[in-house]
Amino acid sequence: MPIDDSRLQMLTALAKKALWLSSWTIHNANHIRPNVDGLKVGGHQASSASLATIMSALYFSVLKPEDRVAVKPHASPIFHAIQYLFGNQTREKLENFRGYKGAQSYPSRTKDVDDVDFSTGSVGLGVAQTLFSSLVQDYVSAHGMIGDRREGRMIALVGDAEMDEGNIFEALVEGWKHGLRNCWWIIDYNRQSLDAVVREGLWEKFESMFRNFGWDVVIVKYGRLMDAAFAEPGGAALKDWIDNCPNQRYAALCFQGGAAFRKRLHDEIGDQGDVTALIDRRSDDELLALMSNLGGHDMSSMLEAFETIDHDRPVCFIAYTIKGVGLPFQGHKDNHAGLMTPTQMEKWRAEQNIRPGREWDKFEGLAQDSAALESFLKQVPFVQQGRRRLDAPVIDVPEALSFKLAPDMSTQQGFGLILNELARGETELASRIVTASPDVTVSTNLGAWVNRRGLFAKAENADLFRQEKIPSTFAWDYSPKGQHMELGIAEMNLFIMMSALGLSHTINGARLLPVATLYDPFIERGLDALNYACYQDARFMVAATPSGITLAPEGGAHQSIATPLIGMAQDGLASFEPAFVDELAVIMRWGFAHMQREAGEGGSVYLRLSTRSIEQPKRLMTPELQQHIADGAYWLRKPGDNCDLVIAYTGALAPEAIEATGLLGESHRDIGLLAITSADRLHAGWTAARKARRERRMPPHLSHIEKLLKPLPRDCGIVTVLDGHPATLGWIGAVHGHRMESLGVEHFGQTGTIADLYRHHGIDANAIIDAAESLSPGAPVRHRKMAV
Repeated sequence: MPIDDSRLQMLTALAKKALWLSSWTIHNANHIRPNVDGLKVGGHQASSASLATIMSALYFSVLKPEDRVAVKPHASPIFHAIQYLFGNQTREKLENFRGYKGAQSYPSRTKDVDDVDFSTGSVGLGVAQTLFSSLVQDYVSAHGMIGDRREGRMIALVGDAEMDEGNIFEALVEGWKHGLRNCWWIIDYNRQSLDAVVREGLWEKFESMFRNFGWDVVIVKYGRLMDAAFAEPGGAALKDWIDNCPNQRYAALCFQGGAAFRKRLHDEIGDQGDVTALIDRRSDDELLALMSNLGGHDMSSMLEAFETIDHDRPVCFIAYTIKGVGLPFQGHKDNHAGLMTPTQMEKWRAEQNIRPGREWDKFEGLAQDSAALESFLKQVPFVQQGRRRLDAPVIDVPEALSFKLAPDMSTQQGFGLILNELARGETELASRIVTASPDVTVSTNLGAWVNRRGLFAKAENADLFRQEKIPSTFAWDYSPKGQHMELGIAEMNLFIMMSALGLSHTINGARLLPVATLYDPFIERGLDALNYACYQDARFMVAATPSGITLAPEGGAHQSIATPLIGMAQDGLASFEPAFVDELAVIMRWGFAHMQREAGEGGSVYLRLSTRSIEQPKRLMTPELQQHIADGAYWLRKPGDNCDLVIAYTGALAPEAIEATGLLGESHRDIGLLAITSADRLHAGWTAARKARRERRMPPHLSHIEKLLKPLPRDCGIVTVLDGHPATLGWIGAVHGHRMESLGVEHFGQTGTIADLYRHHGIDANAIIDAAESLSPGAPVRHRKMAV
C-alpha cells in the first residue's frame, strides 16, 4: 500500500487520538474516578506516549489478521485505546481502567475483553513468547496442522530497559538454534528506564547482538522533519550534534523546550552561518517539533521501515523515541510513573481541541470527517476477520493408558514407559503430544519416546553416531515430523515454550498436548515463566523429576523442598505426586483431558515424580479408585469404626508409611492408611466446598477429603508425611478438627543414602511411629530400629 498523504493524515490523526484516549483513561482513573482506598492507581502515561505512533502504524495499517502482538506492559493504555477505536473495547471498561473488572493494567488474554494475543506484565516474558510462538507456528506448519491459514508474524513491542531481562537473551540463543522465522521485535528506544537514563551507545550493542544471532536490524532514528532539515545547508552539522548529544542531555532538552534547544545548539555549535540560519529560521515551537521528530514518532518513517520488509527472517527494529512525547513531562527522568496534574490536563485538553464532556468521543478533536475515519477503520487489514481467537477440536483420550508393570518401579520410570506405549501407536493423542526438555531428556526418561517419535527440526538431520556405527541406546534423528523440541539448559525457555505450545489451539487453530520434563528443584529457576504461562491459561503437562531429598546422593543443590507448596499455590496448575505407576497412568489420562477443558474448568498439570523404585501393588483399577486418585486421595487401608490413628502419605514415602502402619498395629486397634495423590486437588476441593457453604450458592456438599475423613472418630490422630515441606499436608487436621502431626523436610539436604537422609530429616518409619505415639498421651513411645 503506497504511503500517500491522505493515508498518512488518517494514520497520524488516529495516533493522536490513541495518545489522547490512553492519557485520558489514566487521568480519569487517578483524578476523576472516586478513590475509595487512597492508593495511587497509576498507569504510565509517559511509557504509553512513546509507542503511540509505532502501535498506530502497526494496528491501523501494517498488521494482518494472522499476525500476533505482545504489547509492552506499560503501553497497555495505548492498546486499549486502539481497541476502543476498533470497537473491541468499551467505554465502561476504559472508565474503570485498573478497577475491578475494568480494562487491565497490562494486556491480559483471560481478563480483558479486547483482542489480546499474549498477556504481558512480567517484563521480558511476552517478548520471548513471540519467539517461541513463531517456532510453534513452524512446528504446526511442518506437521500439516495449519490448514489453509496463512503464517503470521509474531511481534513484540519492547521497552529498551526491558532488554535487560535475562530471559530475552536466553530466548535469542534458542531462536538461533531452531532457525527462527516470522518474528519482529520493535524496541521502543526512549533511553529511559524507571530509575535512570540508559547507557550511551546501547543501540550498538543491540545491533551487534541481534546481527550475531542472524536477525536483520533496522534502525529508525530520524523522522521526515529531521531528514528534511539535514538536507538543508548546515544540516550535516545539526545531524552530527544530534548523533553526539548524550542521552540525558537530549531528554532534558526535550523537557525544557525549544528555547533550551536553541541556546544549547548555539552554545555548542557556535556561529557557523548555515547551521545557525537553519536553527533561527524556526520558532521555538517549530524547533522543538524538529528535535522531537525522532523516527519512532514519525508515521511515514515507521511505515517505510515496516513495509520494506519482504522476507521471513527475524527483524529487530530499533525505533528512537522520547518517553512521554507530546505530554508536559516529555523527557523528564522522573516521568516513568508520573501523572499529569489536573491543571496540566486542562491545558493539554485545550491544545487537543477536546471539549469538556466529550473526552470519550471516538473522533473528538480531530480535523478529519468522522464518517471518513470510521470508514478507514473498517478497512484496516487487521480487523477483516473479526476477533482472531481460534479454537480446535478436543483430542480423544483413551479410557486407560497402558504400561508394562514390573514388581519394583519408580514413577519416573513409569512416566517414560507410559509415553513409550503411547509412541508405539498411531493415535490422534500420540500425534498431538509434543515433548520438550532443557537438556535433560535422557535423565528424565523421555529417551524412549524420542527414539520412536524423533526430534523436530525444519530440515532432516540424521544421527551421525548411527551412521558411524557407534553403538548407542538413543538413535535420534531430526526431521520436520519429529515431536520432541530439544532445548538448552534454561528453564525459563522451557516454560515459555510450554506457554507457546499450550496456546497453539487459540493462536494457530491446531491443538497440541505439550509435555515438559525437568528436574524438580529447577522449577524454581523458571517459576516466573511458569506463572506467566498459567496466567495466560496455556495448557501443558510438567513432569518434574527427580524430586525431594530422595535423590539422596545428589545433595542439597539438586533436592527440592518447596515445590509441593508451589504446586498447591500456583493458579491454573493441578499438581500431583503419585507413589505408584498405576496411579500415574490414571493421573496422566486425567491430565490430557483436563488440558483440553474449557476456560475456567481445565488447566495445566504438574507431576512431581521420583527415581526411587518401590514395590508396585497388583490390583484392579476400578472406576471408583480411578476417580479417587484423580480427586487427590484414597484409602490404601480403610479405617474401621474404632480407628484411632491415620497415617497419610504422599509419593515416594509409601514404603515408610506402609511399614510404620504395620508395626503400629501392635499398639493401635485400628489404623487407616491414606494415600494422597494430590494435596493440591484435596485442598482446592475443601476450600471451594467451604466457600460455597458460607455463601449458600448451592446445596451443601462435602469435598473429597471431607468425605474420606468424616467416618473418623473425633479423637483419632493423623500423621502426615511427605518428601517435601510439611505444610503441604499440615492443613488436613483442620478438615474435621483432628489432632495431627505433620512430618516433612524443612532444611536443605546433604549427600547420603535414602535411609540416612530420611532418618536425618525425621521422615523414616521410626519418625512416623514416634509422631503417631505422641498423639496418644497415655500410650508409651516405642522407638523401633528398622532394617535398611
